[in-house]
Amino acid sequence: MTDLSKLEGTLGVKFKNQEVLKEALTHRSYLNEHPAWPLPQNERLEYLGDAVLELAVTERLFTRFPDFQEGRMTTLRAALVNREMLSVIAKEIDLQKFVLMSRGEAKDSKKAKDIILSNAFEALVGAVYLDLGYEVSREVVDKLVIPHLEEIVEKGLDRDPKSVLQEVIQEKLKVTPTYEVVRESGPDHQKQFEVGVYFSEELFAEGQGSSKQEAENRAARNALTKLANEAKRHD
Repeated sequence: MTDLSKLEGTLGVKFKNQEVLKEALTHRSYLNEHPAWPLPQNERLEYLGDAVLELAVTERLFTRFPDFQEGRMTTLRAALVNREMLSVIAKEIDLQKFVLMSRGEAKDSKKAKDIILSNAFEALVGAVYLDLGYEVSREVVDKLVIPHLEEIVEKGLDRDPKSVLQEVIQEKLKVTPTYEVVRESGPDHQKQFEVGVYFSEELFAEGQGSSKQEAENRAARNALTKLANEAKRHD
């Protein structure tokens, strides 16, 4: 197994029990190819980490935004701990270099690997909590997750991206964004959709997803990011 000291350094922790860390990095597919591996898969730690992560983020939102009501804090938390965001955070710490999975899973689609990585990150938080306690696990969340909060608030990523984009474009261009499927790929049980978002019939951004709705949401989110980047260049 890869030396885990680099991962510990990135997290800013030192595990007392390395076996807990290794368990957090063990995807169930790995056990199919390595039945002699002495540790269980990471789904129990994932379950624990999900709760720890939610509590740590909730606590930070509660103290940082005293004027926000429950509904806004709930959407912010959802934007911070959803699968897409956690997979981004997992890649930022190179978690893919440490997760144990089967050769088949390692070659699977980007979406499938992103799911494995987001789940492994939750398991990692659970492992830190189990081995080192809540305070340390909260410090890990503060270090890796909370920094994304500013971007989420600034870009309104906690809101429905299609609604936000419609508001922005109607104000700027006096038109309503439209969405069209650009292409479809994959078998029926694993269909992937690529959707374009258009302003006055001009393609502005695209997004992919396993459903048309998911692809539309990602296209809208990509459009908002593109608009924000353009605005920064013009500042």
